[in-house]
Amino acid sequence: MTDEQALIAALRRRDKNALAEIFDRYSDRIYRLALSVLSDEQAADGVVQDTFMTLIERIDTFEGRSRLGTWLYRVAYNNALSRLRSLKPQLDLDGFDEDDVPIPANLVDWQTTPEELLGSAEAMAEVSRAVETLNPALRAVFLLRDVEELSTQETADALGISPGAVKVRLHRARLALREALAGYFSERLGM
Repeated sequence: MTDEQALIAALRRRDKNALAEIFDRYSDRIYRLALSVLSDEQAADGVVQDTFMTLIERIDTFEGRSRLGTWLYRVAYNNALSRLRSLKPQLDLDGFDEDDVPIPANLVDWQTTPEELLGSAEAMAEVSRAVETLNPALRAVFLLRDVEELSTQETADALGISPGAVKVRLHRARLALREALAGYFSERLGM
């Protein structure tokens, strides 16, 4: 029996320690995912709370076909999208156009960018701002794959899309980020 299976069994017995451990493992990650979709800290907190309420209420229906974390990401993502739709009813997240991302025109050779520039607080703030400008569908894939380091399949499962769509969206997110950050880094490197 794996550690996760033991935790799930304990959750089904309503063990508070198991819930606390799962909360410790996933709450920050779920918050970051929700924040990336909603760009609102209070709403992201609500998604975390709702996700763990769903866990408590529906743990008996969890079939174990995916990892518990993947299931929690899926619940959180759906909850965040629901909140986003209620805030912005005109936003069409289901009809995300894969061709809606422009081809980058201004690229920086990232291999020659000094590490101290990449690691500076100013650069990190600029990267965060660039991530916020991504379409929510691209932002969610970028966060799960590149920040949370989920596999392509886990990301696909969490977002309810195909692995191929994950790869396309991740590639487009990275291109869009490179384009968004190219001016910033070009200016600082005197390019």
